[in-house]
Amino acid sequence: MSDRATRRIRLGMVGGGEGSFIGSAHRIAARLDDQYELVAGALSSTPERAHASAAKLHIAPERSYADYAEMARAEAQRADGIDAVVIVTPNHLHVPVARAFVEHGIHVICDKPLATSLAEAQALAQAVQERGVLFLLTHTYAGYPMVRQARELVAAGELGELRIVQVEYAQDWLSTPVEQQGNKQAEWRNDPKRAGPAGALGDIGTHAYHLARYVSGLAVQELSAELSTFVPGRALDDHVQAMLRFEGGARGMLWASQVASGACNALRLRVYGTKASLHFDQEQPEFLGFAPQGEPVRLLRRGMSPQTPALAAASRIPAGHPEGYLEAFAALYRDFARAWRGGDSAGMPGLQDGLDGMAFIEAVLNSHRQDARWVRVEN
Repeated sequence: MSDRATRRIRLGMVGGGEGSFIGSAHRIAARLDDQYELVAGALSSTPERAHASAAKLHIAPERSYADYAEMARAEAQRADGIDAVVIVTPNHLHVPVARAFVEHGIHVICDKPLATSLAEAQALAQAVQERGVLFLLTHTYAGYPMVRQARELVAAGELGELRIVQVEYAQDWLSTPVEQQGNKQAEWRNDPKRAGPAGALGDIGTHAYHLARYVSGLAVQELSAELSTFVPGRALDDHVQAMLRFEGGARGMLWASQVASGACNALRLRVYGTKASLHFDQEQPEFLGFAPQGEPVRLLRRGMSPQTPALAAASRIPAGHPEGYLEAFAALYRDFARAWRGGDSAGMPGLQDGLDGMAFIEAVLNSHRQDARWVRVEN
């Protein structure tokens, strides 16, 4: 009898060493429901830093690796080898690292965007499908209970036929050239060799795009987009704006900016249908605005809203005890654990979401190069 139902999932991590915010967020999220244990890692491309980081995380010295390919080979050969690898590297390494582990039949949990080009993403998707491994793409905001409530409301027809989908994601942390002042996170995000051809577009624009599609359930067929680089000397975009044409006739707009002074992490979604509308603000994640046509606006609150299956499954604690970003992150890890243990993967962002995100990036780049001409989005 398989022990999958009873033991913790053995995790390895590539990237995410000392000083990595996202590596720490992944580790906390994985621990929150006590379904994982971190047992191996190639935590930095610098061996000394990799081993020092591993020691602080109580990873055994013999399972701290200086190279991800060596880690994939060695862990695949162990009787107690890792079940899944977490990839928290700059974008250009997502596909090479994923392929190294996929080839050994090891499941993958990967930061977004999936790749630096659509062709690269498609080749990875084929390898994943051939090997039959699980693949989680960590679009964190899909883990919020009220986002899942919004998705259920739309799917149940509570909004009627969708007409308008508006999404925005505003930050200000790149309002000055911090990449030239020693900020490591800013350095790689503004380096085309490591981030790929998209700056804010790939970093947060893909989050906004995924949220719009995740809740609405609609594919974007065409878009008209413009990229801007406001900070002099910056190699990649720091602002994107796009008009969207969805399947079925719905229309929408997306803008994402990392130079919006005074904005922290302002991810907001509004969806309007023939019967009602909804509004979600990531900085107030306990609430979802729901406005039926001709009635007062209802403020749905996690823990007090009708306990639909998706909402109940995504929540951990009673109303009035706020759940936030880390809990949303952990919801994705719980989705993955359920799928790994033989359950369904409903609601879990995966390969298709990654492919959609890369198709969006390439369509925006294509439109921008043609002076915001309308272009098709490959689906």
